[in-house]
Amino acid sequence: MEIQQLIDDLKTLALQEDVLAVSREINEIKSKFDDQLLEIERKDQVASMEAEVNGEVYEPIDIKPLKEEFYALYNAYRESKTAVLKAKETEETGNLNQKKALIERLKHIIQNEENIGAAFKAFKEIHEAWKNVGDIAREKRNDIQHEYSKLLEQFNYQISIYRELKEHDLKRNLQLKEALIAQLEALAKSESVRDLESMIKALQNEWEEVGPVPNEEWEKLKDLYWKHVRTVYDRINVHYEGRRSALAVNIQLKRDLLQKARELIVQSEGNSTSKQWDDATEKLLEFQEAWKSIGFGSRKENEEVWQEFRGECDVFFSRKKAFFGKIQEKYSIIAEAKRTLIAQANALRESTDWKATADQLMVLQKKWKESGHAGQKIEQKLWSEFRGACDAFFNARQKHYGEQDQEFETNLAAKQAIILQIENYTIPETKKQALDDLREFTTAFNAIGRVPIKVKDSIYNAYKTAIDTHYSKIKLEGAEKEKVMFQARIDTLSGSQDSARAFSREKSDIRQQIEGLKNEIRQYENNLGFFANSKGADELKKEVEAKINASKSKIEALKRKLSMIPNE
Repeated sequence: MEIQQLIDDLKTLALQEDVLAVSREINEIKSKFDDQLLEIERKDQVASMEAEVNGEVYEPIDIKPLKEEFYALYNAYRESKTAVLKAKETEETGNLNQKKALIERLKHIIQNEENIGAAFKAFKEIHEAWKNVGDIAREKRNDIQHEYSKLLEQFNYQISIYRELKEHDLKRNLQLKEALIAQLEALAKSESVRDLESMIKALQNEWEEVGPVPNEEWEKLKDLYWKHVRTVYDRINVHYEGRRSALAVNIQLKRDLLQKARELIVQSEGNSTSKQWDDATEKLLEFQEAWKSIGFGSRKENEEVWQEFRGECDVFFSRKKAFFGKIQEKYSIIAEAKRTLIAQANALRESTDWKATADQLMVLQKKWKESGHAGQKIEQKLWSEFRGACDAFFNARQKHYGEQDQEFETNLAAKQAIILQIENYTIPETKKQALDDLREFTTAFNAIGRVPIKVKDSIYNAYKTAIDTHYSKIKLEGAEKEKVMFQARIDTLSGSQDSARAFSREKSDIRQQIEGLKNEIRQYENNLGFFANSKGADELKKEVEAKINASKSKIEALKRKLSMIPNE
């Protein structure tokens, strides 16, 4: 088959609405396409060598456009397939929860309902709902259906007053099961394995949902049923026996990726910059992603080639770790410089030369900002020590000036009056009016000057408690709640006599949270490369990817908060 025909076939199949139904055909086309590419490259190499031997000029074949076109279509299909599988999994989980809820309702009726008419009415509602619930995961189907079937039997046999109805149901169930056996017999003659796989599951579900039959008919009916079920599954198993040859192709594709990884790791020995290591890491992660997209090979070979591939990856990341370890030395130099600044700040913390010392500490703070980051592990500790020395001086200076200013007492009385108004305030029904009123209280409180140093914290805390109490009563949800509550926090901090430092600390804390989340994301992304291509590993991978997305969302939320803090 021509390579362009394979691309055209892929276009046709990729447009199918049922992306799962064409999965095998598309994988076969991809395998053939890769084989064609290899054959074209081989012929091109032979032609090139022959031209070189004959002294002729040979124009190589450019297969890059075809390859890019094919893989653009193939990758788009894979994304669609992944979305469908995820939606299917979500739907099956919801269906499972629905069936569990129906089982609990049926248990309650069997154990507690004494009114036979009400019991039958409730049972019919449950059974209709059960039939309308969609499919669930295969590994859960038998257990949940078995539990439901047992409850059906309990219900039917407990309602003795309806024996005649029960006898009628038994006959009707016999007819239904005989009809299902006839469908199974016809299904066994189908030539489509896809039909066999989809229909056998549906028919088995229907069989389990049909109630009991007369006891004298059950053994014969059951044997006939399992005879036809086994016939269908035998047909399916024969089909998959023929697919084992595809496993060898998967192993070869993985060995090709292994060779590429080895070549990349040899090249990385000369990396001398962070960018080179990051670029190489990106390529290796692409190899790992490609590895995950390849199906399984035979168990033994699959494990062997995986161990080799993982070993090469371990070598790469070990070298990368050693490289970045040297960067840590730079952090150590910065940390030592910051310890010197801490010592200088501690030497000034007891000074009473308020103006000169304040200027010196501001110079030290500027040097601190210019000195750089000392690393995630120690930066916060150093900053706490430095800030503690600065705060000791500025708190003492504030106390000194506070004791000299008699108007603080007037300000105190004014702030206490506003706090009393806030405490006596009743939240109106209109949310906008409530928010406007609380902002007016905040504006009035912040407009009043300083209070005596000895009560500044208590008066501020009393104000904060009063205003926060009202905010908590307003019905806010989601993003609106987060924004309003954080704005309220900023407005409240504005009422603090240390608002500038409070804002600075708030910004610093948020930035450090952002940096911590970024480090977590980088660690998660590195860890993704070590997951094997298995069901268990896929679940772990999904958990890690969910954590990455959650961390990114937190970073965006923190950035929005950062933009709301005033620059003072």
